[in-house]
Amino acid sequence: MNGLKTFRAGSAAGKNQEKGQTALVTAVPLHYNKNMKRGFTLIEILIVVALIGILLSIAVPQYRISVVRAREAVLKENLFQLRDSIQKYYLDKKEYPTALEDLVSARYLRSIPKNPFTGGNEWEVIYYEPPEGDDYDPLMSRGIVDVISVYTGRALDGSLYEEW
Repeated sequence: MNGLKTFRAGSAAGKNQEKGQTALVTAVPLHYNKNMKRGFTLIEILIVVALIGILLSIAVPQYRISVVRAREAVLKENLFQLRDSIQKYYLDKKEYPTALEDLVSARYLRSIPKNPFTGGNEWEVIYYEPPEGDDYDPLMSRGIVDVISVYTGRALDGSLYEEW
């Protein structure tokens, strides 16, 4: 009957029925309308949107932190590669490189690594300073002994990037 469930009720279904008779009862929702269309109500949609908003408010900050953590890992690795190449250059040639491009031309690096925070390959270089009382050696004084990041800011662990 029009898609509605029907069932037979016992003798308690109606008072006007005689004992032993059964009546056909149809379950009809209180708000049923034959022209009613199926779909979601406004409150159901609002609840779903609110739940999505709550989940996004938890996920987006975690995503941003993971992006910064990945950039920090790349920065540490790039600094390690640059410092390792400078050290190998010094051990092989007994002098420090005068520019980072010397590491590339001598094939200690394929290219100068990029800083993941700035997107460029600019690095702050630290030149050799002879200890007081030592003779001044012009070849050594122009040599690069270390590199640090030009990006200023604090890492997730609270340290400064230029101190790495």
